[in-house]
Amino acid sequence: MRRAVDGNRSRGAREVVGVSSDALGGTAGGTTGSEQETPKERTTRKWNEMLQELRVAQTGIQIITGFLLTIPFSDGFEELTTADEVAYLVTVCSSILSAGLIIAPVAFHRVLFGKSEKEWLIHAADATARAGLALMAVTMTGAVFLVFGRVVGHVAATIAAAVAAVVLVTLWLVVPLFGGEREEDEDDGGGDDLQRRAS
Repeated sequence: MRRAVDGNRSRGAREVVGVSSDALGGTAGGTTGSEQETPKERTTRKWNEMLQELRVAQTGIQIITGFLLTIPFSDGFEELTTADEVAYLVTVCSSILSAGLIIAPVAFHRVLFGKSEKEWLIHAADATARAGLALMAVTMTGAVFLVFGRVVGHVAATIAAAVAAVVLVTLWLVVPLFGGEREEDEDDGGGDDLQRRAS
């Protein structure tokens, strides 16, 4: 009887120790797994994050481009001054180029599908997205100039466009560069992969 009791006690103690070890090991393993990301997992995460960002930008530039392309077919377009026509053409060109640059990563991925070039895709998508966002800022500034020029005059349009440009540069460039604490990923080369391929 005593042996049975002692056996049950020892078995229960081993089970408690095992459960505690598993719990600690699971916690430590979870922490280690999140901190020690494999290169493949890191690349996949970056690509997915890039796609999410591009979806937002693509929707915005497509709406703006669609709006701009309808203007020539609206009443009163013939009454635009030379300055308005130049501003409109610059805005339309920047909008179309912005859309092309932001959509370019999709074409990259389709052409290189299945060729294990995701690292290159990330760097290339980053470059085209930055250029596309810069042209999107030009497009939005031009749209503000056109609308204000049509409604209240060129002086107010110039002021409004300048304010819009300053706000966009501040939100899209200055705040990310100087705001908050950030840690760079170990493999972020800022185009190092592109440079290695060029060499």
